[in-house]
This record gives sequence, C-alpha cells and structure tokens, in this order.
Amino acid sequence: MPMARIQFNYPLISHNTFGMDVKAKVFCEYNDEEDLRQLLLSEVFAPYAENFIVIGAGSNLLFLKDYEGLVLHSCMKNLAVLDETEDEVLVQVGSGYVWDDFVEWSVSRELYGAENLSAIPGEVGASAVQNIGAYGAEVSQLIEKVEAMDLQGDLRCFSREECCYGYRDSIFKGDLKGQYIITYVTFRLKKNPVWKLDYGNLRAEVENAGEVTGETVREAVCTIRHSKLPDPEVLGNAGSFFKNPVIEREQYEHIRDVYPSIPCYPVDERTVKVPAGWLIEQCGWKGRRWGNAAVHEKQALVLVNLGGATGREIMDLAERIAADVQKTFGIEITPEVNYIL
Repeated sequence: MPMARIQFNYPLISHNTFGMDVKAKVFCEYNDEEDLRQLLLSEVFAPYAENFIVIGAGSNLLFLKDYEGLVLHSCMKNLAVLDETEDEVLVQVGSGYVWDDFVEWSVSRELYGAENLSAIPGEVGASAVQNIGAYGAEVSQLIEKVEAMDLQGDLRCFSREECCYGYRDSIFKGDLKGQYIITYVTFRLKKNPVWKLDYGNLRAEVENAGEVTGETVREAVCTIRHSKLPDPEVLGNAGSFFKNPVIEREQYEHIRDVYPSIPCYPVDERTVKVPAGWLIEQCGWKGRRWGNAAVHEKQALVLVNLGGATGREIMDLAERIAADVQKTFGIEITPEVNYIL
C-alpha cells in the first residue's frame, strides 16, 4: 500500500476557497514522488484512473456537487537552489509549496520576477497548470521546467516551451489534461530587476511608498489586491471568476465608438485585451445578488458565496452575466474558474 494518507467521504470545505460544503469520495495526500508513484500503482487509485482531480488550495475551482471520484493533494513543500550565476538563480520548488510563500521567499532574498504575482492564492503546482498572472506578469515567464509524473509512475521533465503556455492556459489544461501530475517546478529568478509597473494603478501605489524595490512592489500589489478582493475566509470566492477576453482591434474600435471609456491592453498588432470586470460593471451586475451568490460590490470580476450558496447557484449567476455581456457588447467571456462536476 502507498504511504500516502487516504481518507474516504472527506469534507472539502477547507480545500476550496468558494467554501462549497461538499465531500470527496476518496481523498489522498502524498509527501514525495515515491509516495505518489506507489499511490498511482495501487488498488486504491485503479478504479479512479479516469475520475480524479489534483487540487492545490482549490482557489480556481467550483464544486457543483459532491465529487464521486478521487482527489489528490500534494504535500511536497521542498525548495532548493539548483544553480546560481552573477545574474540569475534557478530554484526548484515542490508542487505543494504555497505560491505566495515562494514569492515572499524570493523577494526577501532580492530575487526578482515574481513580485507582481504576490498575494495570488494557491500552490506552486497549480500555478504552472493555470499559468497564473497579474499586473502584466505571468508565471510562465519565470518557469524554466516542470517535472511531472504520468499515471504509470514515470517521470517526465517539460521545458517551458513544451508546456505550451498561453493566457491562463497550458498543455496540462489541454492535450495532456489528466495525464500528468506536477511534482516540481523550477523557476529562473533574476538578481537585477526589470520592473513591470504600467498595469492598472500599480506604479502610483509603488511611488507612494518611495523607492522602487521588490518589497515595495510586493507591498503595493498586496495592498491593491486586498482593497479589491474579499478574503475567502470571510466571503467565499475564487478571485477573478472570468478571463479578460482578447478581441480584434477592429471590434474594440467599434465598441469604443459607443462606449468611449472602454479600457484595453494591447496584446499584439491585431488584438487587445479588454477587462472583463469593466464589461460586467457596464451591464449593471456589480454588487447584485442572485440567491446566496452575488457579484462583489468592489470588483465586478469576483463572484462571492454570501453563505450557503451552491455551486450551481454560482454557475447560474456566471451564465447570466456572460449572456448579458454577449448581448450588450458581442463579446464572449469565459470562466477562469474550473467547474468540477
């Protein structure tokens, strides 16, 4: 039998930031690669080989009901410096390491690249699947390689290019979904900063703190995020619920003729990214309640559990919002959050 901890009918309320009161039929935690390998080759895993999920902190999940399969959770919290030069440091981090703890670790050592990604909930393994991003930065810009195990217990190392990263996307969400479980992620951090301060009001917040340092950028990002995003411990949520849509410049210009204040961020010569929160707010959803679910009063991109909401209630609210945005602007907005059936 594997050394992994195995529990049945396990409550997941503390493993999803929406606070859905659901259970997993089987819940397993593992401490290292050998634990995981033994689990995958065991009789416990065999019935669920096509009905399992891997979760970190559950910060981008919405459970619609009890999960009748197997839930895996990594307790691999190792961190090791693999290589160091005059300009860079390679750091290998276990998939169960809390993401923001890693950001704090890097900033405290004056290693740069992750500071804009401060205060994002979740764990390192999930960050590499989701390609988390904020304030003009994405984790894929830091990733050197991703180590993962297939369902037969064999290890494979993926280069950043092989991960096929896109906006909130990776090969682990696409072609290889359900085929690999991430064990380690290696990040390339810089000793000399290249600041990214031109997204939103980040520059103004940093300048208020005086000198631009990794610490002041991290503090500014945390301040902005905490002012807009509710604490999941108080109000269940998964942060940004929708992806910011990328549209053709021509479509954007047509919309701007009617809505002159519509913001955008250039993606390339042909496309721009439009803030989904702005679109939702223009449709009148900011602060509106739908049963026990609601759109947050300070940030229209965030859907919240007011207490006792079901997953389907939140999904229903999201679908109504998306339909209104489509009707008003002709733009499709899609969930960043993953629905777990």
